[in-house]
Amino acid sequence: MSEEHHDLVHEFPEYREQIHQLKINNLHFQKLFETHHDLQKQINRFEVDIEVTTDEHLEELKKKRLKVKDELFGMLQSAV
Repeated sequence: MSEEHHDLVHEFPEYREQIHQLKINNLHFQKLFETHHDLQKQINRFEVDIEVTTDEHLEELKKKRLKVKDELFGMLQSAV
């Protein structure tokens, strides 16, 4: 399976400046951003067969990533 880009700047290029500012000025955003990044790294490792997991575990990780991304997106929208 090919690796997809799920980093926030790639997915929300219109929020590039807000992402940068929130990473610097908002501890909660920074922690969520790191969580999203860590989940993405884990998912990528499974999707490119570097590590093996169950389909259920992979889906659980993807759901967690989506939940975190939704919260980050809400914070980005509020920062405009």
